[in-house]
Amino acid sequence: MLEKRPTYEETYRDFRWRIPSAYNIAVDACDRWADTDPDRLAILNRRADGASETWSYRRLSLASNRFANVLAAQGIGRGDRVGILLPQSPETVVAHFGTYKVAGVALPLAVLFGVEALTYRLQNAGAKAVVTNAAGLAKLVEIRDRLPDLKIVFNIEGGGPAGVVDFHQALAEASSQVAPAVTGPDDPAMMIYTSGTTGPPKGALHGHRVLLGHLPGFQFAQEFFPVPGDFMWTPADWAWAGGLLNALLPSLTFGVPVLAYKFEKFDPELAFWLMAHYGIRNAFVPPTALKMLRSVDNPRGRFDLKLRTLGSAGEALGSETYEWAKSALDLTVNEFYGQTECNIVLASCAMLGVSRPGAIGKAAPGHEVAIIDESGVPLAPGILGQIAVKRPDPVMFLEYWDRPEATEEKFIGDWMTTGDQGIMDDEGYVFFVGRDDDVITSSGYRIGPAEIEDCLAGHPAVALAAVVGKPDPLRTEIVKAYVRLAPGVNGSPDLADEIRAFVRNRLSAHEYPREIAFVSEIPLTTSGKVIRRFFRQKAQAEAAEEQARKNWE
Repeated sequence: MLEKRPTYEETYRDFRWRIPSAYNIAVDACDRWADTDPDRLAILNRRADGASETWSYRRLSLASNRFANVLAAQGIGRGDRVGILLPQSPETVVAHFGTYKVAGVALPLAVLFGVEALTYRLQNAGAKAVVTNAAGLAKLVEIRDRLPDLKIVFNIEGGGPAGVVDFHQALAEASSQVAPAVTGPDDPAMMIYTSGTTGPPKGALHGHRVLLGHLPGFQFAQEFFPVPGDFMWTPADWAWAGGLLNALLPSLTFGVPVLAYKFEKFDPELAFWLMAHYGIRNAFVPPTALKMLRSVDNPRGRFDLKLRTLGSAGEALGSETYEWAKSALDLTVNEFYGQTECNIVLASCAMLGVSRPGAIGKAAPGHEVAIIDESGVPLAPGILGQIAVKRPDPVMFLEYWDRPEATEEKFIGDWMTTGDQGIMDDEGYVFFVGRDDDVITSSGYRIGPAEIEDCLAGHPAVALAAVVGKPDPLRTEIVKAYVRLAPGVNGSPDLADEIRAFVRNRLSAHEYPREIAFVSEIPLTTSGKVIRRFFRQKAQAEAAEEQARKNWE
């Protein structure tokens, strides 16, 4: 537990890691509560038909025991990878805990993945089993002959072709008694694939200690969670490190129930209704979803919200959305930062006065973070460099699966590099500038797209924006913004001029977008981040076409 001290400095100074020699995520996050408080609520699941079902810790424990026995009967055990291709649901949690109980490695897979993305991950991981639903099964059937290691598929919605087993029937026929495998903190527990912004996705392999490593930063960002009455919800996919490790598993570990709901597509009105209807007290909402929530007028007046804490991470939140939450929700968003490889290492905590618009927080208790140069030397405050985390650190990944050279390249000495550019101020606050390949170089200036996107979000006509550098023979690059307009707003040259002036007046003459394109959609990753790579490639193609036209003329 993170013990609250009067100041951030004392809280950070007095924290000490206590990592046991034997540790299993399923035992700590589930069985411990099932033994001491069996009827305690763990998961409240809102089904697609609108009905709700409750899962106690005991029910989760017995179901995951059964799944562990099912896996063991198939010869699946220590070190074997088990794919979990499911939306938010109790079965997702059962699959995770059952896998941990046989010392297997859970492989979360986003339901939005297409067949090629699934093929790569399942092939690369050598997954022996997959738990999925009917929608996921349809994709797996298409690629099954390309997955030689896959022994069995479990369908939570029934059976299927040969080699597909009815998940619930298999559990009903299995024993509910099992002795969880003895695992150490460094024994592999889960593998989450990175987004693959540079090269193919890499499997970040984590030990069981990854959950312990998340707890202090999670408690810090959620205002010294838990307090009586806390109840967690996130719209983030539980297949993403954000949904799984910024909300689900830490909450269950602290005995706090979690609301499960499957969004077909994120709906801001429905999100507010869910939080009000179920009395949600704590939420983890990624910045893109928070920006979408801004489209709802007068949320506090229309919805009986009980929110106590609101955390956000995944990309830069920005001061516009930060200020909106204070005004519209009467809440300070505690922004925090991390990566799939090493998560919640920077965090904010308004309760301790650690909160600043535009900053992604200070070093969370238990973590050492710096801005370093290309040689791994920490930089002075105010100088742009790369955000890095020092090892050893319990939350840090073990390795990239089957990629020893990539693992080695991730480090400069004892500093784990992030590929994210940032600046630290005199007080230790870190400001995110952009990914290495997102930073725009224009007329000698290095410009981060996040600040411009945040400013654009403050214009009433803008729903969402992606900002990239477009190649330019004079300035190296110019700032180009791709803008999705708010409902009912039509794009025009006059509106583009108005938006340009809006940014220029609020930021600076070198940061405003010289070009604005109105688009109907802005693609997002499965974790809700804007895919700038898509627009960067689009801008590069546009520039090449324009240059070819000039050459022809």
